[in-house]
Amino acid sequence: MPLLADWLLRHSVVMCLLLHSLVLMTCCFHHAATSCSKSCYCSESDTSGKTVRCSNMQLTEIPQDIPNDTRRVYLDFNLITSVPTNAFAGLPHLVELDLSHNDVSQLEAGAFRGLGPSLQFLDLSSNKLVNFNAEAFEGLRARANLTNNPWHCDCNLQMAMPRVDLEPVSLTGIVCQTSDPEEIGVQGLAFLLAPDIDLCVVMKRTTDVAMLVVMFGWFTMVISYLVYYVRANQEDARRHLEYLKSLPSRQGKSEESSTISTVV
Repeated sequence: MPLLADWLLRHSVVMCLLLHSLVLMTCCFHHAATSCSKSCYCSESDTSGKTVRCSNMQLTEIPQDIPNDTRRVYLDFNLITSVPTNAFAGLPHLVELDLSHNDVSQLEAGAFRGLGPSLQFLDLSSNKLVNFNAEAFEGLRARANLTNNPWHCDCNLQMAMPRVDLEPVSLTGIVCQTSDPEEIGVQGLAFLLAPDIDLCVVMKRTTDVAMLVVMFGWFTMVISYLVYYVRANQEDARRHLEYLKSLPSRQGKSEESSTISTVV
């Protein structure tokens, strides 16, 4: 009996230690998932869930410690210059993201990857976006505010816009500040609301000219080959004709030689 009691006591201590470690690990993981970013302020309610406010904090990059259960993030009025790939991949419940009034000039491909199923509103207004990168909005079906950016409207923009799944009204916020070609006259216009404007017309003309040059080159090569072929055949025909003309004279000389031999 003493041996059994000692065995039970030892195993009970081990089980208690394991259980205690498990509880500590659970608490740590829960704290990591639900704590607030050190650069921001957090609030939470039953109706809207967790909100992380990082507004006007002089941030130069997007915080990496935003809790996983966050539903709204406000990063407006900071100094952020770019949104890297997978910047918000760990926020599967995010419904609203505010990046307005920053210095964002670059959205990398997959910048908002992972937010497609949940995100409802994206604010990128009042930044420094010039070129529209369709790959940055991969999978997003949210409504986006793209106003007050120095957009450059060109053929790349025209071809990229149909490739995004944002709400159509979002693209009306792309107002052209510059354009290529400049003389097409879209400065100050929302490009989506100017359906008759074709920014790819210069590229199409360039492509047409290139095709004509290539076709002319091929045509010149074919004509040159035909001329060479005809001239080569003419030369062969002339030589063959001269050979045929020489045959009777050679035959006559042979007959004359035979006659002389007979007389002798």
